[in-house]
Amino acid sequence: MAAKYSIVIYGCDNDLDLAAELDEHFEALVTSDLAECLQAAASGNHKLVLIDLTCESLAAPEVTRELKGNSDIPVILVTDKETNEQRLDAYDCGADDYLAIDILKLELHGRLERIIINKIATDQLKSQLQQANEMAFIAMSDTSDLGINIQFLLDVNNCNNLDELGMRLFQAVQSYGLQCSLQMRSEYGVKNMEANGMAKELESKLLSELAGEGRYIDYGKRSVMNYERVSLLVKNMPLDDEKKYGAIKDNVFSLLQGADARIEALDNLSSLALEKDLVRSMAVKMKELITTVDESYQDVMRDIANVVEDMADGVDQSIQFLGMDEHQEKALQSTMESGIVSTNKIFNEGLKLDAGLQGFLKQVDVIFNAEHVSAAELQKLIDTIDRNQQSH
Repeated sequence: MAAKYSIVIYGCDNDLDLAAELDEHFEALVTSDLAECLQAAASGNHKLVLIDLTCESLAAPEVTRELKGNSDIPVILVTDKETNEQRLDAYDCGADDYLAIDILKLELHGRLERIIINKIATDQLKSQLQQANEMAFIAMSDTSDLGINIQFLLDVNNCNNLDELGMRLFQAVQSYGLQCSLQMRSEYGVKNMEANGMAKELESKLLSELAGEGRYIDYGKRSVMNYERVSLLVKNMPLDDEKKYGAIKDNVFSLLQGADARIEALDNLSSLALEKDLVRSMAVKMKELITTVDESYQDVMRDIANVVEDMADGVDQSIQFLGMDEHQEKALQSTMESGIVSTNKIFNEGLKLDAGLQGFLKQVDVIFNAEHVSAAELQKLIDTIDRNQQSH
């Protein structure tokens, strides 16, 4: 039957043959050479070392300490002098167990198997602990990276221009230990930036040329990362750490996505501001035109009213010379009076229309001259326009 456990027996030639006490579950390497014993213990091919203390020439405590200093292999001491002093010496030098000769045959196998099993269990626990520590470290690292990215995404909402946005992005990438050049492409211009100092012509030109060449362009320790309106040139990628290399690409790419979204938002805000200025200018111009038309309209209405009144006065003065009878005179006067009343009515309606128009223009003027307009005020103006359309 093949040996289940391999052990090292370190001793010397004497009457105590420890190897003979082992059954088929063990295979022993017997040696009296310290160097061979240490080499075998450090090889990892053996489960424990059994030291024969009956050999008076052996300095067992020193040997045990040297074994424990070079490896974590279990060490059992076998002695023919079972005293408290020897037990303390065995404990002090780091031995895992202490076995007297008189119980050797009764307990040897049980002691060996228990220590070997404990060693196997300990190794498994150490391996699991190491894996747990590695996973915890990865989790902490990922959490830290996530925190950096979340903080950046929160901060960019407060950026009112590309300069502020660029500095926030540099702060975030510096948390990863990166040295970078940045380019942001807005609808209103291209912004090239360095973390410290003025933008560099070579880096700026390179980022412009590679902006449309894909998400990642790698050459040596340098990588260009592109996302729509943002490009980042990283100058010190960690080529010797594949895991960190991949993590940096993933995390920095999410930062670029956030920066791109803020550039789009800033472009929209700028466009809205321009549109507001345009509408304000159009409203002012329209007000000037309508005021001019209104004044001309009022002049025309007054001239028409004056002409009608002059005509009525002329008719009244001429009736007596027309040779008309009383009935004809009354009919003509009634017609003239009716024309005057109708003209005045039209004139009054024009005044009402003018008053309504002036009120509407006043509302428009107040809204477009204000820095901030409430939704209620805008809705009120829209309702006014809708009522005017319905009335016509």
